[in-house]
Amino acid sequence: MPLHSIPENSIMNVVSINEVKPVKRALAFFLLVLLFPAISIADTLDYSFEVESKGARYVSDTLRYEIDVCTLSGTKVYVTHVWMQDPGKQIRKATSRWHEHLALSEDIAKKIPKAALAINGSGYVSPLYPEIPENYPGESADYYFTPLGSLTITNGELFRNLEGVPYYGLTLEKDGLHLYVGEDNETILARNPTQTWSFYEQCPLIVNGESVLDRENWPFALRKAMRTIIARLEDDSYIILTVTSLHGLPLTTCTDFLLGEYHPVWAYNLDGGPSTALIRRLHGRKAQKLIYGSRQKVVDVMAFVELPDAN
Repeated sequence: MPLHSIPENSIMNVVSINEVKPVKRALAFFLLVLLFPAISIADTLDYSFEVESKGARYVSDTLRYEIDVCTLSGTKVYVTHVWMQDPGKQIRKATSRWHEHLALSEDIAKKIPKAALAINGSGYVSPLYPEIPENYPGESADYYFTPLGSLTITNGELFRNLEGVPYYGLTLEKDGLHLYVGEDNETILARNPTQTWSFYEQCPLIVNGESVLDRENWPFALRKAMRTIIARLEDDSYIILTVTSLHGLPLTTCTDFLLGEYHPVWAYNLDGGPSTALIRRLHGRKAQKLIYGSRQKVVDVMAFVELPDAN
């Protein structure tokens, strides 16, 4: 930002030269104080970014998305910007069969045929991934083929409510997606959410515009992997970051990128690795197309549709 100084000859008619110098020094110091936090934050963000090409576009009166093919710190990523007129009514969830089996993301997405865009959702428990948090009651097998999270709601129906176990994850409420970090389940239920998506407790990346990622004590944050991350912006639109397997990226780089480019209100790391999936349907077409991923079966997806009244 250019700093414009006031010509001394315009001030000399009012104050003496001895008075001008302290004023100018004070002004310079004040501006430096204002700029220092921004400079310090920028210096701590570690990533490189370039848009390689413009991908799929969807434009309607109630739903728009843009998918850009980009290079983030040497890795191919898809950056999707989604705008909806009424997110609370236009974000949907579809699942595999509760406690029975998993399914590929593109197969689950077909349960919402009008979905213009879909991504993989919650992390889950299975014989292949049997770990559950220590504060979950029961045994691992009790949770097979169900999502992680102390609270599970699908289409308004409550499937799980682990009393005394705080919730970490996303909910869909009247005004769109919300992120909760260690919130009491009863407090969340009082807001009448219709959907939930959850993963590890450490998966909230950004809260109130600031990073909350544990960069020191969580090895998963530093591991390079495919990723699906969703972030909510100030204007209530959403950014979806899909990281491919060319090299994969650590969560530290993904978080720095989102902070540096979009300054989101919050960002959340959904299931990733071979579960990563990005699916789209072009405007006016019926068939959905897998853009990337879906190498492994999952427990649920998050989908984006036009307003029901617009169909």
